[in-house]
Amino acid sequence: MEQTVQSTSKSGTNGSGNGMNHHADSAEAREKLMTDLKQSIQDAEQWLRSASLAGAADLGQVKARFEDSLRTAKIDLLKLEDSVIARTKIAAKATDNYVHDNPWKSVTVGATVGLLLGVLIARR
Repeated sequence: MEQTVQSTSKSGTNGSGNGMNHHADSAEAREKLMTDLKQSIQDAEQWLRSASLAGAADLGQVKARFEDSLRTAKIDLLKLEDSVIARTKIAAKATDNYVHDNPWKSVTVGATVGLLLGVLIARR
């Protein structure tokens, strides 16, 4: 029993510390990507407005800028998606480890949630 408590506290401490640092890095990266994406969208809107004012000769250049802006936005969205997927996998792994380390707590939580949902559904 003592070994289980020690291994649980060790894995909880290490997991939380790394998770918080990773979460801060991820939040910073997500904020940068969102800022870049917003800038790309603003650039695209500006180029669309200038395309309506531009002559036929300038239209090719405006189109190229617009395509570059869309490409940048797409790359930023893919990076954000990869970040979200990575964080989801980390959270799933942490949950899996917790459930394996604390099976009875997990069963108790699951039963409690099921009971509360049953009570709420029965009231309606």
